[in-house]
Amino acid sequence: MTVDTLHLLENHRLELQVALDAGKSKVERNQLGQFATPSPLATAMLEHAKQLLSVNQPVRFLDPALGTGAFYSALLRVFPDACIASARGYEIDPHYGEPAQLLWRDRRADIVIDDFTRVVPPKRDEDKFNLVICNPPYVRHHHLEAEDKKRLQAQAARIIHANVSGLAGLYVYFLCIAHEWLQDGGIAGWLIPSEFMDVNYGSALRYYLTTQVTVLDIHRFEPEEVQFDDALVSSVVVWFRKQKPQADHAVRFSLGGSLDNPHLAQDVSLAALRDESKWTRFPKQSVRASSTTELRFRDLFDIKRGIATGANDFFILTAEQVRQHALPAEFLTPILPSPRYLDEDEVSADTNGDPLLKHRLFLLDCDLSETIVESRYPTLWAYLQLGIARGVHTGYLCQHRAVWYAQDKRTPAPFLCTYMGRLSNGHSENPFRFILNHSRAVAPNVYLNLYPKTPLDRMIREQPDLKYTIWRSLQHIPVERLVGEGRVYGGGLYKLEPKELGNLPIEAVFDNIDFEFLMLPRQSALF
Repeated sequence: MTVDTLHLLENHRLELQVALDAGKSKVERNQLGQFATPSPLATAMLEHAKQLLSVNQPVRFLDPALGTGAFYSALLRVFPDACIASARGYEIDPHYGEPAQLLWRDRRADIVIDDFTRVVPPKRDEDKFNLVICNPPYVRHHHLEAEDKKRLQAQAARIIHANVSGLAGLYVYFLCIAHEWLQDGGIAGWLIPSEFMDVNYGSALRYYLTTQVTVLDIHRFEPEEVQFDDALVSSVVVWFRKQKPQADHAVRFSLGGSLDNPHLAQDVSLAALRDESKWTRFPKQSVRASSTTELRFRDLFDIKRGIATGANDFFILTAEQVRQHALPAEFLTPILPSPRYLDEDEVSADTNGDPLLKHRLFLLDCDLSETIVESRYPTLWAYLQLGIARGVHTGYLCQHRAVWYAQDKRTPAPFLCTYMGRLSNGHSENPFRFILNHSRAVAPNVYLNLYPKTPLDRMIREQPDLKYTIWRSLQHIPVERLVGEGRVYGGGLYKLEPKELGNLPIEAVFDNIDFEFLMLPRQSALF
């Protein structure tokens, strides 16, 4: 088949893809994780695969989640026809699978409409595939049926000898299960969400990649370089060979640009990679120093998320709403607004400890039973009935409380950190803000509460100016340090969880504060 014919076929496939996508709602496609691979990226991946395979090696190609055949089309355009020994694709959805069968009916493609995770893999190595390229369905864990999840977990555990978390998405199981379809020494390239590089539920996949196969390259696209028009997800391409890794092996990490011309690149030893839980540190940051005595943020602070009410529009009220409903003051606590409504990074307080803000908000929190509320607090009871009429009491968090209108208990924190944000212009302004709180206001769950541990709290009480010194130090933490500990999503949204902030080395925060002044010996874990 000529080059022109192959390009015409690809154009036809792209038109078909648009028509088929239009035949489904965005909700349906989101639940099934159906996000088509862009044609240029599919081509780039097959060109990169060609560099990894031996010259003139007969290709046995497999795509476990074919769609309309973006990778198969690229295979035909990149590899000489004589080099393609066989090709197979699996597609669970006939909506895409049947048109793909018609489109490629004149080629040597074996397109099967079936659930790849349920198909028995070939037994003999010569019947398996030496090139597996896939953009697996990005189905989040809550869209997986309970029985399916149990089956997939058992399958994956048997194959990779590690337990996959129930929070893992379907793409993790696809990658694990495909291991049995790949020939020994074969090459695999996976286009998957970069989240596995950071989150706890990606640990099984990270274990597999550092123990069962030899990872060659991991290319992460810049968070702002979203690869899919219809999915806001940060993507990564993982390349590996099916063979046990050598002890001195190093993995090439790259970031931004293209697969073969990235903006940044770095080789990371396998030993360092096995010890690191935050793979997105690379290639921007160096390998951590292996010091067990190094003090970290968690040694200074107890870090907790703010209050998750389950229904902010009901439980968080303005002063006007409080007056309108005549709610009892004893069940109201001042609460800070979300960061976008907080103009300053220092929250002052009046003589009562209430925050001096333009827009004052109050958290409704009551532990009393409904019987007591109804008999003693008629205005509060009337307001709760409004919540019941709206179904607030049936929300997930409310259902799991002893009293549906009682909140988690948090004391006001002197230091706060916004737990998500975006980089300004992609790299300059810190996506995380540190707030100095002088008030008795608690924080909603868009903040992290930083409570000084006893030794530091005692020092702050004895030396009030130390509070400002610490706050200024927090505000000057290098952006790359915070971003390196957190995680990133498509479109450049960065998030920092309590454990991730707690892992930050103290020297990265307080490098401008004398350790003797803080009474924190470098080689002693006082906290």
